[in-house]
Amino acid sequence: MKIEQVESFLIRDAYVVRITTDSGISGIGQTACWGYPEAVGEVIARFRPWLIGQDPLRIEHIQQFLYRMGPFRGSVLSGAIAAVDIALWDIKGKHFQAPVWQLLGGRVRDRIRLHLLMGGKDPEDARKRATEAREEGFTAVKLDPLPDDYHSMTLSRLISDTRDMVAAVREGAGLDVDMILEIHRKLTPMTSIALAEALVEFRPMFFEDPIQIDSVISQGEIAKRTTIPVANGERMHSIWEFRELLTHGGPQYVRPDVGLAGGLTQCKKIAAVAESFHSAVVLHNYLGPILTAASVHLDASIPNFITQEYSKSDEAAHNAVYKTVLQRNGGHIPVPEAPGLGVELDEELLAAAQHEPRDLPAANPLREDGSVAYAV
Repeated sequence: MKIEQVESFLIRDAYVVRITTDSGISGIGQTACWGYPEAVGEVIARFRPWLIGQDPLRIEHIQQFLYRMGPFRGSVLSGAIAAVDIALWDIKGKHFQAPVWQLLGGRVRDRIRLHLLMGGKDPEDARKRATEAREEGFTAVKLDPLPDDYHSMTLSRLISDTRDMVAAVREGAGLDVDMILEIHRKLTPMTSIALAEALVEFRPMFFEDPIQIDSVISQGEIAKRTTIPVANGERMHSIWEFRELLTHGGPQYVRPDVGLAGGLTQCKKIAAVAESFHSAVVLHNYLGPILTAASVHLDASIPNFITQEYSKSDEAAHNAVYKTVLQRNGGHIPVPEAPGLGVELDEELLAAAQHEPRDLPAANPLREDGSVAYAV
């Protein structure tokens, strides 16, 4: 069996690759490098001449070659490799008529626990959403509790307003729902540590990405200076970055994204490295059914899984182009049994799909003095 075709699609703000073999089996993958999907497409265009004719079952070999074929590294490259890798695992599962988790070592659990990405425009709204999530069957929720104008607030105001939001979520969620606080890399070490200590009483499951990811060492230091567990990793893209993060003292939870950190091949390795540090894995995910499916297959096969990030946008009409066998049941997804990933593209909807790139400057806030604040 040989790779015969490599197709690229820009579907809304996502880049998707479809790889087809000479036996007629095809697999799909997606990048999580959502800021620059067009750049990922260009990298895969450079991969295409080498990929044609390769044995798609040699996934480790292909990944190693693509990673080392040029002397450059970074999230765009790893995001492109991740998309190819996921598609190859999809092909392999279909070839052997087995779900991907079976090929990753077999399942260690029967269902995948989800934590719901929930918003909240104010404490009352957040309390209501947390209550609804609990009543629907979710045992964990996640939100960004910072006020919109966090970047121009005094420390006292930042702590007070954030505390009000977190208190409301805890009240709505109750004691049987874990609460995850996503800080989105918005703070400095000084402010993030002070804020974390002010939120200890609400017993969050973890405090995620409190500072910018520019320094692996600084991220590790934060984890050693707070009593709330810390999670990092959704913007990291190699096993070596995760190794250095864990070696420098943190975090208690690692957050790789299968669409960014080298696909299923590398994320399985990252999970093993984390296991050796007694660190749990909470895969980053909110970009649609392909990456949700890939994440679920990895979750099913690793012992140190805790909970899977999940967005209800997977179930929205704009994602109907992805036909998935995954069926959420309250706050869980049963481990799928279909061969491969269990996701296919709807050809009719695919033909009509439009590219809708994100407005990146709009996500970059400015402080009151006109300087650039830390962005998501």
